[in-house]
Amino acid sequence: MYGGFRGNIVELYSMYKIVKPNVILKCVKCGQIYTPKPRLFLCPKCGSLIDVIINVEEFRWNKARERRFGVWRYRELLPIRDEVEPVTLGEGGTPLIKLRNVYERGIVDSRNVYVKFEGANPTGSFKDRGMTVGVTIAKYLGVEGVVVASTGNTAASTAAYAARAGLRCLVVLPQGGVARGKLAQALLHGAEIKEVEGSFDSALEEVLDKVLNEELSGYYPLNSFNPWRLEGQKTISYEIVDELGTTPDFVIVPVGNAGNISAIWKGFKELYELGLINDLPRLVGVQAEGAAPIATAWFRGLTEPLFIDKPTTIASAIRIGRPINWFKAMRAVKESNGFFVTVSDEDILNAMKILAKYEGIGVEPASATTLAALIKCVNEGKISRDDLVILVATGHALKDPDTVFRAIPA
Repeated sequence: MYGGFRGNIVELYSMYKIVKPNVILKCVKCGQIYTPKPRLFLCPKCGSLIDVIINVEEFRWNKARERRFGVWRYRELLPIRDEVEPVTLGEGGTPLIKLRNVYERGIVDSRNVYVKFEGANPTGSFKDRGMTVGVTIAKYLGVEGVVVASTGNTAASTAAYAARAGLRCLVVLPQGGVARGKLAQALLHGAEIKEVEGSFDSALEEVLDKVLNEELSGYYPLNSFNPWRLEGQKTISYEIVDELGTTPDFVIVPVGNAGNISAIWKGFKELYELGLINDLPRLVGVQAEGAAPIATAWFRGLTEPLFIDKPTTIASAIRIGRPINWFKAMRAVKESNGFFVTVSDEDILNAMKILAKYEGIGVEPASATTLAALIKCVNEGKISRDDLVILVATGHALKDPDTVFRAIPA
């Protein structure tokens, strides 16, 4: 269902001018190597997802720090040629906020906890990191527009960056399954919206079907099966190390379609392989109890997820039953000696209120899963009070105002 398809000669030639010569594509399962192609998303040999591999000869923190703090500070570690002007809105460089009050008040017995607040990105979520890279490629390929399926954040981000690039944007959404704040953003930036019955998984199948059958040949898909987009998201790891000056013990990440946790692990591994860090963190992937196809499989010792046809959770950003990046996510957590955790909707709402009331950090429900997971892990002894922990808060509270009003009636 997710097989690749051929790009035209113009796109292939354009890709040569966009991507650095030290970049290859590699299948995550069979290891087959490919030259970069814009529309090669899955391995033609085994049908698995593909990674972007960059052979970086040198990276120096001092040189990078001469640039603005953000995604493009780390140009040497990104696949885009230096002479290509990126489509950017100043993404990245998000705050790393130490939690103080929740420890001092005895709410969380963990004293070295930081929130990487991705809600401070231009459209209010971590998706902007990926879109600056993905839309840059789309622009220089000369396509008519970009297309995504979305639970909301991807729609908002894609629409904004497409507008910046002068491209059209088509967004396919699950009917009634998107927070109004996110939908409003996509509409404001000029996206064409198509709703389909079912969940996000139905929307993604709609996109893949039309793209693979070349009904949208003029549109470039930017969901997280596109490995180029994930290259932008790995910069979360670079920024954490850049600011802390060390490697955290744990990084806790919400898991929906599962691209972000794998991108974060890829970023840490690259720094480690370059000798820029001496240790690697353990990753904790968090899923909501009603949308936990990967976590449930992990608990049972399975090597493949237990897909869910009708996922349910108040955290709409991770309400995904058939995550396309499941293999990358499970590989990342296993390689890091980490684990998966599930949290209830009640836990999520409680954590969302705690962050806002005691730390002044307003996050959407999916982001609050990380604090809920931390509380659970500390109580179960999986994380100690002295461990250095990063909570990746993927989106801003204003993304989902309806949930805020349900949690805290006016």
